[in-house]
Amino acid sequence: MLMHPAIDPVALQIGPLAIHWYGLTYLAAFGLFFLLARQRLKHPPFAAVRPPAPWTLRDIEDLLFLGVLGVIVGGRLGYCLFYKPGYYASHPLEIFALWQGGMSFHGGLVGVLAAQWWFARSRGRPWLQVMDLIAPCVPTGLAAGRLGNFINGELWGRPASSDLAWAMVFPGSGSMQPRHPSQIYQFLLEGLLLFVLLWLFARRPQPMGRVSAAFLIGYGVLRFIAEYFRQPDEFLGALPLGLSMGQWLCLPMIAAGALLWGWSGRRVEGATER
Repeated sequence: MLMHPAIDPVALQIGPLAIHWYGLTYLAAFGLFFLLARQRLKHPPFAAVRPPAPWTLRDIEDLLFLGVLGVIVGGRLGYCLFYKPGYYASHPLEIFALWQGGMSFHGGLVGVLAAQWWFARSRGRPWLQVMDLIAPCVPTGLAAGRLGNFINGELWGRPASSDLAWAMVFPGSGSMQPRHPSQIYQFLLEGLLLFVLLWLFARRPQPMGRVSAAFLIGYGVLRFIAEYFRQPDEFLGALPLGLSMGQWLCLPMIAAGALLWGWSGRRVEGATER
């Protein structure tokens, strides 16, 4: 049985300025996205796009800027709406208190979808082509965020047998009960594993929307599995069928991914027949 190392969440203190590890993981996520998106421009179909609308480094910079806005705004609003709607309806000003914590991946996803829709519309590009470009660049950012969760000793796992070699005690849980280090599970599953699978899949020519569909299905399935090892939010109480909120939010992702996968296939078949 292991003990969470109780890492100081502040990585560096310079006078009144405190630099938190969690903030650094966000910076790492955005930096990795920028580097990977530049490489994506060498993959089909983006490398084949010719003037007057070739993909450029400026496009990647704009995608990153809009993505950051989408993650922050959507992630915060998603947390408020999905997890504590009653509380924030009574305390609306606290929606802006980002320093108190509380972000939702699924809300952030909606925010990114909206931001990239605006980008695609303003540049005259197909929205799904934009999403296909960025989808394989996202999982490394998710991995960085889960490392931040682990460093902070938050979002710990469900109770585990003390016989489990990597079972870990999280003092922040309020007990000395061994638990699954679910942050590491998510780091490995929806972070590293999803990145490798998507990156290899996206390197080959795919119908428009197919890479985005693979992301939705892949993340939804892997997150759904990981939720069985993650401690559910107690303030939500019991949810239908014994599923967690994270699992319920993954179901429409998987369904949307399956529909998009089928649509992209029919679109290719229709083009072949003509």
